[in-house]
Amino acid sequence: MSPAATAIFSSSSSFTLFPLTSPSSTKAKPHISVANGRTLTLLGFPCFSFNYKKPNLLIRSAISIEKETPETHRPHTFLRQSDDDDAALSSSPSSVRSRFEKMIREAQDRVCEAIEAVEEGGGKFKEDVWSRPGGGGGISRVLQDGAVWEKAGVNVSVVYGIMPPEAYRAAKAAADQTKPGPVPFFAAGISSVLHPKNPFAPTLHFNYRYFETDTSKDTPGAPRQWWFGGGTDLTPAYIFEEDVKHFHLVQKSACDKFDPTFYPRFKKWCDDYFYIKHRAERRGLGGIFFDDLNDYDQEMLLSFATECANSVVPAYIPIIEKRKNIPFTDQHKAWQQLRRGRYVEFNLVYDRGTTFGLKTGGRIESILVSLPLTARWEYDHQPEEGTEEWKLLDACINPKEWI
Repeated sequence: MSPAATAIFSSSSSFTLFPLTSPSSTKAKPHISVANGRTLTLLGFPCFSFNYKKPNLLIRSAISIEKETPETHRPHTFLRQSDDDDAALSSSPSSVRSRFEKMIREAQDRVCEAIEAVEEGGGKFKEDVWSRPGGGGGISRVLQDGAVWEKAGVNVSVVYGIMPPEAYRAAKAAADQTKPGPVPFFAAGISSVLHPKNPFAPTLHFNYRYFETDTSKDTPGAPRQWWFGGGTDLTPAYIFEEDVKHFHLVQKSACDKFDPTFYPRFKKWCDDYFYIKHRAERRGLGGIFFDDLNDYDQEMLLSFATECANSVVPAYIPIIEKRKNIPFTDQHKAWQQLRRGRYVEFNLVYDRGTTFGLKTGGRIESILVSLPLTARWEYDHQPEEGTEEWKLLDACINPKEWI
């Protein structure tokens, strides 16, 4: 899987909302967010501006990075109001855009409340609300140095933008001689990475997103395109089989309500996506992952994304409750830190959003927000065969069917 430009830049594919290509398809979609030479922000992470009046501008050249505008309160909706009939319809309570925004904001509240309940006063989320003059905005929540979690981020956003022709051509996986005009787009999503302190408690990542592109100016009358993406995956340092089975059963249950082929298909997609090539191993023990999903009924996929987001708390919190207070040694902690190192390696070397963001001069604090506070590297570390550490590494090298 070669790195490619994306609209969202972060320290993890966990925060990479809109990869330009997916491992199961060569199809690429226009996912770079640009509007009038200004930067867009999704989930609090900056996207980069391109001046489409200068066709020779190199994509790797960073232009101006515009910070979001801080807000003192959460608005009822981040959807913009417009005199345009289609835009007005999109912001109506019954629209997919409106219902998806409502879903991700409710999911953010639910996950943050569950995490703070487990913390029992040991940690609270810091919240930043932000907006953009052209419409859209987001809510970023981060808990750091809590009693249970070392670092936890749960962010939502709603973003509007225009993708210029240069960005479109750069986004194509294969050479493309077409010259489309600027393409308006809408994107909304929730994304989260949760790093616990106890080495027996697993890290969790999830994100769910919805994307639309409108008609390009040079193709009037063309239909609006839309798609869903997302996933939830588990990254432990030590394997408790009952925990991993529980996690995967919850994912399968969510998938089976809509299509029995979803879980095996998206489980394999997840195993393939979170692959650290230079280590020949996966980042963790998988879950589900999907992208560019639009070959089903839109209402069905909205319900599916909602079900998946609603499954995060029951899939994860019971595991944390069982493992958060298990006594551990310095050796256990050192192994967790080594696995956190693998997490960092995947994010910085292979994650498409992160690599593009770093090369184009984005805001470092936003790009690296999902990295753990601490990690470790040892020269030529090899766990002894048969140990618990070896069992975890073996499962990352050879993905298993857990259920």
